[in-house]
Amino acid sequence: MNRYFVIGNPIGHSLSPQIHNYWFKKYKLKTSNYEKRKLEEKELEKFVREIRDKSQSINGVNVTVPYKKKIIPFLDELSNTSLPTQSVNTIFKKDGKLVGHNTDTTAFEETLKQFFLDYKERHILLIGAGGVAPSVLFALCRLVGRYGKIYLMNRSKSKAIDLKKMGNTFNTFEPSNIELLDWGKVPDVHLVINTTSIGLTNEENLGLDFTKYEKLKEKTLFYDLIYNPKETNFIIDAKKRGNKIMNGKMMFLLQAKYAFQKWTGIDAELDDEIIKIVD
Repeated sequence: MNRYFVIGNPIGHSLSPQIHNYWFKKYKLKTSNYEKRKLEEKELEKFVREIRDKSQSINGVNVTVPYKKKIIPFLDELSNTSLPTQSVNTIFKKDGKLVGHNTDTTAFEETLKQFFLDYKERHILLIGAGGVAPSVLFALCRLVGRYGKIYLMNRSKSKAIDLKKMGNTFNTFEPSNIELLDWGKVPDVHLVINTTSIGLTNEENLGLDFTKYEKLKEKTLFYDLIYNPKETNFIIDAKKRGNKIMNGKMMFLLQAKYAFQKWTGIDAELDDEIIKIVD
C-alpha cells in the first residue's frame, strides 16, 4: 500500500483525504491511500523518520497549519517556491531525499486570475502573517507592479515585520510598496485577503470594521482562504455589504491538484464530483 498523509493541528476540518482518495480511485491507483493525522509539534521529527522508513511506504505528505515552517528543519531540500517563502505544504521524495515543496503560491495566483486581468495598480490588504501568508505575499509580489500597494496587517506586529522583511527579499518592485499597518487600520483597497485561521468556527470574527471606507464596496473582493466552513463571518459580512466574495475552495483544490501531480505524475481533473466534495 502506498500511503499519503496530511498533517496539522487542528486537522479535523481537512477535506484532503476525500479529494486525494477520489483521485486515487478515479485514476485506478488501487494500492494508494490518503489519511489525515493530527500531530503535536514534538512529534514532527518522529513522523519524518516514519516517512524515511521504507517499510512504512509513505510516498507523499501535505502539511497544514501550524507546521508549514516548523517541518523544514527535518527535510533535506527545499524547492524554488519553498525556499524563498520558508513554507512547505507538500513533501515528496526525490533521489532518496525528502523535498519540501510549496503548491500554495501557484494555486493562489491561479485563483486571482478569475477576477483581475491587470494587477499592476491594485491595492491589496493581506491579513495575517503566518501559515500560508508568505506564499500569498510571494505571489502578490510577482503580480503587483510598481504602482500597486500591498498592506500587511497582523495582531502580532513583530510577525508582520518579519513577513515584510521576507517580502522585500523577493519583491520585484520598490520595497516601499509593502507597508505595515496597525491592527484595525483598514485602507481603501481593491482586494482584502484573510490568511488567518480565524473563522474555522462560526463564532470567530476578525473584529475589523470594513464599513468606514467609501471605496470598500461592490468593487472590492473579499477573499477568505478558509474553505471549510464555506462561509465564514468574514465572507458573510462582506456579502451583506454587497462586496464581491471568494472562499478558499479553488485554492485548496488547485494546491491539492499540484501536489497530486508531484506524487503521481497525473494531471488530475477538477471535475463536478471533486467540486461537490468541497461544497
